[in-house]
Amino acid sequence: MNDSLEEKVREASKSINRCRTEIGKRIVGQTSMIDGMLMALIAGGHVLLEGVPGLAKTLAVKTIAEVIDADFK
Repeated sequence: MNDSLEEKVREASKSINRCRTEIGKRIVGQTSMIDGMLMALIAGGHVLLEGVPGLAKTLAVKTIAEVIDADFK
């Protein structure tokens, strides 16, 4: 890997970890859901969140939108 690509990977990793940290301040115990949502976001894909009420699905999506400075509608 050349230096500029390695630097881009390091910066992307730092950004993802900052997102995880910020999201983790509000969403506790849902790391696999958050990681999946972040992977889909990075890949430009879609996510279907299923689960019983009270698992913070909507709050997780709203929190990610706030962290990346996106709209939540």
